Amino acid sequence: MATYKKRGYKKSIAPGNEKQVEVESTTAEVFEKLDTTASRTEQWVSKFQNFILAGVAIIALSVLSYLGYQNYIFEPQKLEAISELSQAQYYFELAVNGQDSDSLFRRALNGGEGKYGFLDIIDNYGGTPAAKLATYSAGMAYLNLGDYANAIEYLDQFDTDDILLKALAKGAIGDAFAQIDQPEEAYDYYVAAFKSSDNSFSAPKYLFKAGILGTSLGKKSAALEYFKRIQSEYPDSAEARKVEVQIGLLENLN
Repeated sequence: MATYKKRGYKKSIAPGNEKQVEVESTTAEVFEKLDTTASRTEQWVSKFQNFILAGVAIIALSVLSYLGYQNYIFEPQKLEAISELSQAQYYFELAVNGQDSDSLFRRALNGGEGKYGFLDIIDNYGGTPAAKLATYSAGMAYLNLGDYANAIEYLDQFDTDDILLKALAKGAIGDAFAQIDQPEEAYDYYVAAFKSSDNSFSAPKYLFKAGILGTSLGKKSAALEYFKRIQSEYPDSAEARKVEVQIGLLENLN
């Protein structure tokens, strides 16, 4: 530590006592600074204590509100939404397998027998897993009803980590675009659909659709690649039994 040496001092104090006085002086300065700092801190806390306490209260209230929302609002909402969804989904399944399908699809969308339909669940339980599934189901119901604009709108809003549902949603959007004579958009969604899910159920289905549409759009090399992928990677699929003719036609064209 550097030592500060004073000049011109009188030797009225003995050397040993001088060191003691310097030490005591330094110690006093340190304590004086600590007292000053503490005093300033106390003054600052005293001046702003209302703001500090308010800030702590806001943080505590935010944490408690979040926990309360999760436990007492969001969780019950999730359960309630699932209960409502089961009836709408029941109508949807009857429509897929039944006779009066249009009426049942509309009931699935709009509700019936005092229960919510898919649209009500989306509006009232946003953010819940049930509302997400209702968004997908609403899009598929509109697709079956021939309301392609609404089918595209709802299926495009559907967001999921489930790779199969993601592929089916993208493929259904492709079907809707194909129905309204927008083949380029349909083709892009079919490609996105088989890229989203590499499995024996959806991949060959959308590879085949992309191949057929790609052929008509002049994308012959890509279409040929898709048909050959079905043949080599999904030989047991229903589409594999239909691609040999398509491959022969494209190879002869090239």
